Parts: sequence; C-alpha cells; structure tokens
Amino acid sequence: LLDGVYPFYLQQRKVSMYDVSTIVVIAVFLTFACSFLLIIPGIRGRVRLYWTLRVLFSLIMGVVIVTVQFTGDWEIGWVRANTSYKSFSPALVSADIGLHIGLAGVNISLRGNPVNQVNETINYNEHFAWSFNADYDQSYSQGLKRGLPRPILYVAEKFTMRSPCSMQRQYRISSHYASATLWVAFCTWLISNMLFSMPVLVYGGYMLLVTGAFMIFSLLSFSTVRNSPMCLVQFGTATLHTGYGGSFWLTLATGLLCFVAGISVVTLHYCNLDLLKTFFDLREDKAEECQQMTEAYVNLHFVNRGL
Repeated sequence: LLDGVYPFYLQQRKVSMYDVSTIVVIAVFLTFACSFLLIIPGIRGRVRLYWTLRVLFSLIMGVVIVTVQFTGDWEIGWVRANTSYKSFSPALVSADIGLHIGLAGVNISLRGNPVNQVNETINYNEHFAWSFNADYDQSYSQGLKRGLPRPILYVAEKFTMRSPCSMQRQYRISSHYASATLWVAFCTWLISNMLFSMPVLVYGGYMLLVTGAFMIFSLLSFSTVRNSPMCLVQFGTATLHTGYGGSFWLTLATGLLCFVAGISVVTLHYCNLDLLKTFFDLREDKAEECQQMTEAYVNLHFVNRGL
C-alpha cells in the first residue's frame, strides 16, 4: 500500500473499437482496391463500369466479413455517474463509464468529466480478451495487480468465471459461434468470387445467398445472449445499459446486401441471361459468331487449273 491505497501504474492503452488486426485487414483490402484501380483504365467501354462495380462491391463484402471479427462495438453502452475512483478511498469522481463488447473480448472505458480530477488524469481504456487462446480471469487478476480504477474492476468482475452473473459464459459462447459462422461466410464469399469468374453465374448467386445466410446466422448467435437474464451494472443510482453497436448493424446491412445481390443474379439468370452475361463480361458477340465473309481473294492460277 502507498499512503493507505493501492498504487497505480501506467499501462498500455488499447483503442475500444479498432486494433492492429483491424488496421491490417483494412490495409490489405485497400491494397487490392488500389491495385484494381491501376489496371481499370485498360478496360474499354461500358465493361469498365461493370468491372468497377463488381470488384468494389465484392471487396466491401469481404472487408466487412473479416473486419467485424476484430472490432469491439458489437454491443456498447455508456453511463455517467459519480463513483469512487480508488479502492479504500472516499473520494468521488464524475466520470463516463463505457462498455464495448466484441467477439474477441470486452473493452471497459473510464473517462473523467472533466478529465483532470483528484490531481490525476482519468482516461482509461482496458481490454479483457476471452478468445480461445486467452484467459479472461488471468487478465482480470493482472488488472488487480496493476491497480486499475475501481469502476473498471467492478465492470470487469461481472464477466469473470467465478461471478454469479455468468456474463462471460453467455457472451463467450455466443461470440465463438458468431465468429465461426462469419468465417464460413468468408469462405463462401471466396467461392462466389471464383464462380463469378467462370460461366456458372447462377451458382455464384446461390453462394452469395449462402454468404448472406451465414452472416444472419452470426447475428442470431450473438443476439441470443440478450434472451438470458442479465446482471445490472450499477453505479449508485445510475445503471449501465447496452445496445447493439455499429459492427452488429454493419453486418446486418452487408448480409441483406448479399441477399439482394444473390436474388438479383438468380432472377436475371432465368429472366434475362444476356443482360447478366453482359454485366459479367461473359456475353459472346453474336455478330462474330454469325459473321460472314463479305470479300474474298481467289488465286486465278489455281482456279484455271481446276477448270
């Protein structure tokens, strides 16, 4: 103890919504997009527009499927409260407490209002992982040893395995299934791109429908956690409530977009196949198929010998 309270140490901050993995994924897909933009001037006519729409649409779907695996805003919540800052200290601070739940773990934020209070800068953001290769309880124990602020430890304790709330067990299982179905959606997205590069467009449309279905399944898996009774996270009279975040709604919008694209491809296959082949640059030029020779040059020497 230091003057009757636990000491506080500086620790590495972690962004609540994005981390290094997210930035790497976005950078990879941006590289693909920039590479395509460099070669697009070599495509002539209206086909250039069709190629641009197809490639950018496909890259957007792929980057969303992979990126939401690492974001931390599937479920978010904020509350402003007057709460104790240190253990065994009667001093109260006015702060905003945030909870950001992702598929790989939970982020807990503590931001003073104002930031400078009790002669300290109150601006914390801690990440506690629950993926397969991470130990949440060990991360929580390390937070205790580092002397994290009391509000962060109070929220983090709700997700420990020994907590009677069982919040980690509920979120961890649902997040694992959601992550698994998203990786299956990524595989079907790759297969759909392969099929669209071959003259089997209708099967590419079917795979887009499968991709959208697995994305919806991931949302259903994650949302099942809200059907269970949840422990209240209270700071005095204030209660921290959570709701679906940006990653959840982005996944839903992308899944619905996959459904729309897949249904459009299947419908055009049975109603207007020529238009579908034109859009995918697979339409054979009938003028070349039925082209007739309009002018010919004949060697008169061989003609006279034949006669």
